[in-house]
Amino acid sequence: MTFMPMTSGCKLLTAIVSKDQIIFISFVLIHKLFYFERQTCSFFTIKWRDETIPILTSTTVGFIYITFLLILALFHISLGQQLNLFWVHKIGVLATLLTTISGIVSVDDIWQDEWDILLVSLQSTAPFLHLGALVTITAISWLVAGYVVRKQRSNFQVMVLVVYIIIHLALCLAPLTFTCPCIMDRNTLKPAPSIVGQRGAPMLAPENTMMSFNRALQHGASSLEADVTISVDGIPFLMRDWTLRRTTDVSRVFPSRQFEDASFFNWTELRSLNAGRWFLESDPYWTVQTLSVKDRSRIGNLTVCSLVEMLRLAARANSSALLNIRKPTPEHPRFRSWFMDTLWTLQKAGISQKRVRWSLWRVRGLQQAANEKLSLQEIRQRGITTLTLDYRKISLKDIQEYLASNVSVTVYTVNKPWLYSILWCSGVPSVSSDAPQILQKVPYPIWLMSRSAYNFIWITSDLVSLAVVMGIFFFQKWRISGMQNYNPEQIMLSAVARRPSRNVNIMKEKLIFSGTVQMAVTHKKIKLLF
Repeated sequence: MTFMPMTSGCKLLTAIVSKDQIIFISFVLIHKLFYFERQTCSFFTIKWRDETIPILTSTTVGFIYITFLLILALFHISLGQQLNLFWVHKIGVLATLLTTISGIVSVDDIWQDEWDILLVSLQSTAPFLHLGALVTITAISWLVAGYVVRKQRSNFQVMVLVVYIIIHLALCLAPLTFTCPCIMDRNTLKPAPSIVGQRGAPMLAPENTMMSFNRALQHGASSLEADVTISVDGIPFLMRDWTLRRTTDVSRVFPSRQFEDASFFNWTELRSLNAGRWFLESDPYWTVQTLSVKDRSRIGNLTVCSLVEMLRLAARANSSALLNIRKPTPEHPRFRSWFMDTLWTLQKAGISQKRVRWSLWRVRGLQQAANEKLSLQEIRQRGITTLTLDYRKISLKDIQEYLASNVSVTVYTVNKPWLYSILWCSGVPSVSSDAPQILQKVPYPIWLMSRSAYNFIWITSDLVSLAVVMGIFFFQKWRISGMQNYNPEQIMLSAVARRPSRNVNIMKEKLIFSGTVQMAVTHKKIKLLF
């Protein structure tokens, strides 16, 4: 949309509404990207930096500013006043528009997959957005009717009426296209999805540490997920990144090796690193202030966690483990023996092999998992029992097909109650989460409604909206037809015709009287001069 200076009410309203929608889209995206950004770190920085804060702040300010202008525009239009946008506001609207568009383009370029969050969120919000849209389109009918039923006829009036009718009918029939998992019979609701602690509970303690896994189990996690790297001396340890810079103090202990691959450190060197101080300093999830002094002290002394420690904890808690193993590079000393190193660690930990899942090739006794969407035929050929999939890449139909074929599905990364509720209604057996402490507090889906109840609600809402709109059109027709016609010589300060009031008549009398007196005085002065 190209921005141009606007004076007419229709153009201004269109521009502001369009901008409002753009800001809403970017608002939802940034809300999602907030969690994504907090899990990523620039390769060239030592501390985590949440770069979404300036974007979120500027978008919030722009959203409030445009909403304020939109409300003022609606009041002016309803009163029939002409809309003349002050030049400062024109600059403000243009700056906000360009900033938001550039932000959306950047998001699309860097995180293109994040757009899918909009479609997923509609599965939860579509019924409520439909009701809100109906209320809005019904309220706008007062302005549309006031313009369409005027005695002066034009083709533009017909076009406005046709467009309004099409939009209104489309909104009335929109629920027929909704796919909302939580519109279902309560009796068919399956048990709540079990929670997999993704790297433990990284919002409460540093990721991939023993304290993080303990916190996850304390908050109801039934399984633990960890990222495994093989050290140069064959010890599997837990590390998500390729380097140690983000989650350890390697830049202080081994400054010359801080950019080196984490797998090329031996276990003695890894154990000498601090793996908790970064969490207290960067506070990636703004949760440090909620921790007790004792917990902060424990976090400040954490070290790198080995795989055997995590598996022993899972065995004691009678929980399962999901391992994401990073295979060593060909130049790594354990390139040929890393597999046996991992199996030996499983045996040393004393955990049942049936409780361990990993996403590599098939191994007898271990539960085979995959991190990609596969056909049922390929799943059977590879002996896969569990799929770990991104919630944005899987549909309700896919979930039902996998579950019908006895394939367990784990969906990641689920941190919000509304998303957890959607997946619960979809029948997902387990979810991987960074926030088990939040999902533990969701005893039931946020909303659940039977199909018959929802059909009654949206049909009734449509009928009420249509009746109100028709009533408004008839009332506006009756109101405008009863107004007096004014000749062109009359001065109107408003675009909407009004009945002459007593104040207007008094003002006219004052103007006429003052004009008569002035003429008499002028005539007398002329006589005196001659």
